[in-house]
Amino acid sequence: MTNLIVEVSKYVMILLMAVYTYANFRYFSVRDEERGRRISRRQNGAMFAIHFLAYLVMYLSREDPELKSRLAAFYCAQAAFFLCYICFSRLIYRNIARLLVNNSCMLLCTGFIMLTRLSLDAGMERALRQFAIAVWAAMVSWLVPWVMSRFWQLYRFAWAYAGIGLGALLLVFLVGNESFGAQLSLTFGGFSLQPSEFVKITFVFFAASMFYQGVNFKRVALTTAAAAAHVVILVLSRDLGSALIFFITYVLMLFAASGNWFYLGSGLGLGAGASVLSYRIFDHVRRRVEAWRNPWADIDNTGYQITQSLFAIGTGGWFGMGLCQGMPWKIPVVEKDFIFAAVSEEMGGIFALCLLLICLGCFIQCMMTAARMQAAFYKLIAFGLGIEYMVQVFLNVGGVTKFIPSTGVTLPFVSYGGSSLVSTFLLFGIIQGLYIIKENDEEESGWQKKS
Repeated sequence: MTNLIVEVSKYVMILLMAVYTYANFRYFSVRDEERGRRISRRQNGAMFAIHFLAYLVMYLSREDPELKSRLAAFYCAQAAFFLCYICFSRLIYRNIARLLVNNSCMLLCTGFIMLTRLSLDAGMERALRQFAIAVWAAMVSWLVPWVMSRFWQLYRFAWAYAGIGLGALLLVFLVGNESFGAQLSLTFGGFSLQPSEFVKITFVFFAASMFYQGVNFKRVALTTAAAAAHVVILVLSRDLGSALIFFITYVLMLFAASGNWFYLGSGLGLGAGASVLSYRIFDHVRRRVEAWRNPWADIDNTGYQITQSLFAIGTGGWFGMGLCQGMPWKIPVVEKDFIFAAVSEEMGGIFALCLLLICLGCFIQCMMTAARMQAAFYKLIAFGLGIEYMVQVFLNVGGVTKFIPSTGVTLPFVSYGGSSLVSTFLLFGIIQGLYIIKENDEEESGWQKKS
């Protein structure tokens, strides 16, 4: 009976994920508010059904009564969290972007399912820690739209953003902890913090503040120098994944602000040159490139991680092995950089593609928010944060699938990692703040016209 439930639930979850993803894009074409709410409720129903089925399968796959009771309690806590987060978000902010709330929960739901499955034999320690951080981060993110609506002159603190960002990155470079060849984090009283995840936000605010005040050559040169300092420190810390996110974001923000094709071409040329230089200077970059080019040549060493990832994706096929039926633990660091491979193996390629389309839906929401904003400062913030988010998704999934060399970045909301989780909540909170500001302005304007 258990085997039957596992097999049937696999296809049902794929179908529900497809329904959710279709609603994700259908939402963009709906102009009627009531129809939008119905689509949103349909998404919520699909998400809660996937969540229930996944934990039912994991519950039935274990025989230890104590573990089963903990698993049931953990499921109930998550379901209560999702319900409260969705309801309170809409209660606190009437004009909130429902799609962004739903997609945040769907990505988190997938992350919790996979982290629970990966840590079942270890007492679900990592999944419980990720859940506790998510609850705290969600409550903090509710304050962000309120701050955005109260303090609208945030562009005045351009150099404060740069100073905070450079100071944090420099501190990591000097005293940071090394992980997989790169200096990434700081440790305080047993807690680990990755400052680059938060500097991504201050970096966008800095660039947006500077370009809002002008895009003459002198200002562009000053902004570029400060942006280059961010990237150089990250390169010296060997955090090349973050350095690439910062670089691409800055070049595209500069182009969006100035419309100057010379800046775009020069940035792309410098980026290509810097990539070649990094390959020649850093040993771990050469190892990753060689592992990307031909992982089979050294399958027991440098190519082990990517080959295990490809084996997992290939084994899962379109429909997956089913939860608790695969061997995702064979992939090194699977819960962080390679969680997409675990999703593909056990939940299937169709489910994984739908997950990517949901990420694309979040990006489209960011770009639509940017397009609607009238103030250039707000427009550039939404654009820059959206670019950062999508570049990170591309780098993670591209590395997992051998489309590009692995860069060691996480998949936002899905991978294990407290700093990544909190920074993504803040990023989405800022986008929500901008969306709410625009909705409130349009609503107020409509009332004034009627009166």
